[in-house]
Amino acid sequence: MSTTVAAGSLRPTRTSTVAAGDVEITVDHHDRTRPFLVLHGGGGVATVGGFADLLAHRTHSRVLVPTHPGFAGTARPAKLATTRDLAAAYVRLLDELDLADVTVIGNSFGGWVAAEMALLDSPRVSGAVIVDGIGIEVDGHPMTNVSGLAPAELAKLSFHDPANAPRPPAGSGSGPSPDVTALSSYAGPTMSDPTLMKRLANLHLPVHVIWGASDGIVDPEYGKAYADAIATSAFTVLPRSGHLPQLETPEELLGAITDLGN
Repeated sequence: MSTTVAAGSLRPTRTSTVAAGDVEITVDHHDRTRPFLVLHGGGGVATVGGFADLLAHRTHSRVLVPTHPGFAGTARPAKLATTRDLAAAYVRLLDELDLADVTVIGNSFGGWVAAEMALLDSPRVSGAVIVDGIGIEVDGHPMTNVSGLAPAELAKLSFHDPANAPRPPAGSGSGPSPDVTALSSYAGPTMSDPTLMKRLANLHLPVHVIWGASDGIVDPEYGKAYADAIATSAFTVLPRSGHLPQLETPEELLGAITDLGN
């Protein structure tokens, strides 16, 4: 395990590369006590880093933020071919770190990974929070196809107030980024698994499904269907939030998570 110190956080944050079986995963550690695993969506680890700091600071928790292999220039072994493969790799990561009572929080694609982790019945995972997750198929409420959209169009779908959208990094190219390529590799062309909805009925862990009221990627009815598929779930809609509450309304998201004790 290699360790460096990253600057610019609310406190020193360790970044390490952990061998989970034969898969190497880069993980940011926001260290306190109780463990949370925070999983990013297609926008990359930058979309959850600030919220991870807030979560660690307010709850005095240990918060781990892995970079999905293949994102941010990291290696993605060919054996990591599906979302379920990635979920299994993260369970191995928890084994390697010898963590217990872990709550997994995932946004968008990360919410799908969180659901798949919960379905693996690891004794290390005690609950999951799915924030505007994707992965299921809901009649009449399809996921919006965002491929090829200009940043301004994507912001309108992703944020209650598009002015809250972060500006794209300077010099970003017009072609598909490595992150988009990695996301497509895991999620497939439809960004969904037709078996997931039925499999969610097998979940027995407490799950909190949280949704932005203004999500234009996967609307609140899609979120309600996610929650309805899980007998042990609670469902919360956040006003003034879009697809990325951790960026747009982080205080409200934190409040929703801590109100239910997750």
